[in-house]
Amino acid sequence: MPEPTTYLNAIQRALRDELSRDETVFCIGHDIGEPGGVFGVTKGLMKEFGSDRVIDSPQGDSAVIGMSVGAAIMGMRPVAEVQFSDFLSSGFYQVVNNAAKYYFLHGVPVPMVIRCPCGGGFSGGPYYSQNNEAWFFHVPGLKIVAPATPYDAMGLLKSAVKDNNPVLFLEHKFLYTRLKEVLPDENFEVEIGKGAIRRVGDDATIITYGSTVHHSLQAAKKLEQDGYSIEVIDLRSLMPFDKELILQSVRKTGKAIIAHEDNLTGGIGGELAAVIAYEAYEYLDGPVSRVAAPDMPVPFSPPLEEAYLPGAESITEALRKLLEY
Repeated sequence: MPEPTTYLNAIQRALRDELSRDETVFCIGHDIGEPGGVFGVTKGLMKEFGSDRVIDSPQGDSAVIGMSVGAAIMGMRPVAEVQFSDFLSSGFYQVVNNAAKYYFLHGVPVPMVIRCPCGGGFSGGPYYSQNNEAWFFHVPGLKIVAPATPYDAMGLLKSAVKDNNPVLFLEHKFLYTRLKEVLPDENFEVEIGKGAIRRVGDDATIITYGSTVHHSLQAAKKLEQDGYSIEVIDLRSLMPFDKELILQSVRKTGKAIIAHEDNLTGGIGGELAAVIAYEAYEYLDGPVSRVAAPDMPVPFSPPLEEAYLPGAESITEALRKLLEY
């Protein structure tokens, strides 16, 4: 019987496969060599592929992303790692004005991936726990993916490496070692832009991604005891997102909740709510609701962080309110 693979090891396996498959693929980032990165995702890859394919860079996220943009323009396929997605702010210009716009301006593809460990749940505080996908959701030219399972982490990373566009690959740190799944031995990919139905239901739809997928499934299971049937949509890909899957589900259930760990105001849930309100208005049997973190930095204190992060309890409460509307 095959051994289950963790979320972390699924990402590592995808990197190993792509480094082996294509000589233009290389990894770059601070401490990704001998230490294997802060979380050990790249551990052993430098020894296996050499320091010219797994490049342990100086600390400086703007430089790492900028070098990756240049390498991608010249025909390479870099996979850059920022130690925490929070640090993308240091390389913001490189991401939004160089990587995202270069094809539009010059017709030259920029095939690169930026791996971004994100999210809370480990008492990292406000500088190490952000979910900052909304910063980049607004930028044409970028793709953004957020896998919630080991299978999707591996399949989406493989697709991201092969994609000719810059892709932000959001890895939720809380999932690294908490999730295990038996993965196929054969090569597989998960298409960017396609969501997945994690649970079929008829009474309401939860649209979610990343770690919040698992909280949503817990909420749906809890409400099943009260006779409610809740559908859970895992977006997997945030940009582009699977609009047809969302609308198909909401038109069936008539009620929608969007759940994410990012702050409520300006989060991508607002755009999804607007799409549903405009394109499925006549099917709705209640207001489009959102469950998210409050508009404040992530607390360092474990009890405060637990109260801050949306979880199964807050999603269940919001669902009950919507179902009784």
